[in-house]
Amino acid sequence: MLTKKEQRLRRSRQTRIRIAQQGVARLSVNRTNLHIYASVVSEDGTKVLASASTAEAEVRAQIGAAGKGGNVAAATLIGKRIAEKAKAAGVEKVAFDRAGFAYHGRVKALAEAAREAGLQF
Repeated sequence: MLTKKEQRLRRSRQTRIRIAQQGVARLSVNRTNLHIYASVVSEDGTKVLASASTAEAEVRAQIGAAGKGGNVAAATLIGKRIAEKAKAAGVEKVAFDRAGFAYHGRVKALAEAAREAGLQF
């Protein structure tokens, strides 16, 4: 019997293989109960080109309310930030890697905010 985490990682493995074949940078998302993290990883998967998360002091100040990063509003903010940072690093096109999380709620909010801010995927 697989644990919940093992099931998620198993789902993410196939996606990572498919993205590696595309040869584009990868926008990887990780979600915890308290925070959401996003990072743009290079084509070969060796370097993190940009990252943003609700754990950053700057973001926590923006969010207010005791730094609640576990909601859709916070995820939207991170989506915008990661798009800006990726563009600053010279990345326009990415493949969205939801890391086995359902494309729903916070993960969806982050993806849509990144698209609106000009990231293509």
